[in-house]
Amino acid sequence: MLDPRLCLEALSALSCCNVEQTSGESQLTPQDFVTIVALKEFYKQEGFKMLEYPSIGSLSLQDVDDLDLYSSPPALAEGPSTAGPQESLRTTLKINLQDFFHPQYNYDFTHIKDGNKEFLRGNEPYVRPCGWNRIALRVTQKYDCGDVWLGKGKDAWPVSYHGRNMDGSLGIILTHSGSPDDEPKFLDAAAATLVREETRGRGVYSTPDVKMAEKYCKKFKSKVDGKTYKVVLQNRINPEKRQKCQREDVWLIYIPKEFSDVQTRATVQESIRPYGLLLKQV
Repeated sequence: MLDPRLCLEALSALSCCNVEQTSGESQLTPQDFVTIVALKEFYKQEGFKMLEYPSIGSLSLQDVDDLDLYSSPPALAEGPSTAGPQESLRTTLKINLQDFFHPQYNYDFTHIKDGNKEFLRGNEPYVRPCGWNRIALRVTQKYDCGDVWLGKGKDAWPVSYHGRNMDGSLGIILTHSGSPDDEPKFLDAAAATLVREETRGRGVYSTPDVKMAEKYCKKFKSKVDGKTYKVVLQNRINPEKRQKCQREDVWLIYIPKEFSDVQTRATVQESIRPYGLLLKQV
C-alpha cells in the first residue's frame, strides 16, 4: 500500500475537506465518501453554497484550494491542528484506515498495458485503469444484496470512473425510443432532447473511460514526497439507474428537479458504489 498520508491527501483533494486519520470510528464510509464527492459537484453546479450531510453537518462547496492550483494535505497524526488559512476553511473528516481501505485488493496498474485485451464487468466492456495505482476501498459485505455487484459475471455492475470536475456541460440525456434506423421518428425524438429542459443532464456524471476521467480529474501536490498526482474514483454503477448521454463515453445518474435532498442522496447511494482510489504521478 502507498504511504497512508498520500492516500489521505488524495481523499482531501477529491472532497475538498481535510481528511485525517483516527484510531476511533470513521465519520464516513467509502459509500459516504463517493456520495459526498458526487453531491458536492452536483449542488455546486446547481448554484448552492453549502451541502448538508448526516453525521458530518454543513460542508462548504467553495473549492478554496483552487486559488493555488494544488490542494493542501492534512497531517497524518491526530493532535492540534497546524492548518494554514486554506485548510482552516475546510471541514475536517476523520477516517480509520483499517475500516476504510482494503489492502488485500490493491492493484498497481502503473506499468501494465492491455493492448487489444478485452475485459467485461456486467457483460459490458471494462477499460482497466492502466497507468494508475489502485488503492482498494473496504466495500465487501457492506450491502444487503451481497457482493454480486462487485464481481465479474453478468449480474455485476459495470465499471465507471469519476473525475471530480465532471459536470452537466458534458452531455444531454437521450430520451428517444427506437434506433437510427427508425427515421424520421428517431430524428424527431433526438431533436426534441435539445429543447426540452427536462431532458438535459441534471445529475451526477461518470464515464467508462478512465482516459476521459483523467481529463476532468483533480491534481494535488503532495507534502509527503513533493510530487504531483492525479486522483480519480473507480466505481461500479447500477445499470438500471444509469442513463446514457449523446456522448458514448458519458453516463449520468439523473436527478429530477422535484427531488428533495433526502431523495437526491438516496439516488446517488443506490446508483454508484466506489471500490478504488486511483493515483497517477504527473
